[in-house]
Amino acid sequence: MLIASYTDFSMAGWSWPHFHPVELACKCRSHGCRGEYWHDPKFLDALEALRGKVGRPLKINSGHRCGVRNVLVGGAPESRHRRIAVDISLSKHDRHAVLQAAIDSGFTGIGRGRTFIHLDRRVRPATWTYPGAEASWQI
Repeated sequence: MLIASYTDFSMAGWSWPHFHPVELACKCRSHGCRGEYWHDPKFLDALEALRGKVGRPLKINSGHRCGVRNVLVGGAPESRHRRIAVDISLSKHDRHAVLQAAIDSGFTGIGRGRTFIHLDRRVRPATWTYPGAEASWQI
């Protein structure tokens, strides 16, 4: 469900203690965007499960993106960020442990970057490695 601004979202009944809508909302705040937020409880359940398995805070670099923000950051036209996806920083994390925890938490779209991991919950599972990140993921 798309909400025009995370500030319009009621926190009553919020069940995900390690996350807040502001972390998942569009960061552009320009061109008419007021911090769009895409609310998806199943996605949040998976994100909270991931946080529990990792056992440490997760820094979300990017969550939902409005159309303008997606273009500005060079996102794919059909980017999952246009609804809900996250790019999580791998700084201070074991990338392979985060990857396994993401799989175990039900994420089905997994992109491996040099400094981040992209996660979404698409119907048809897909994994990829972003250009320039291949060496970062070798064991």
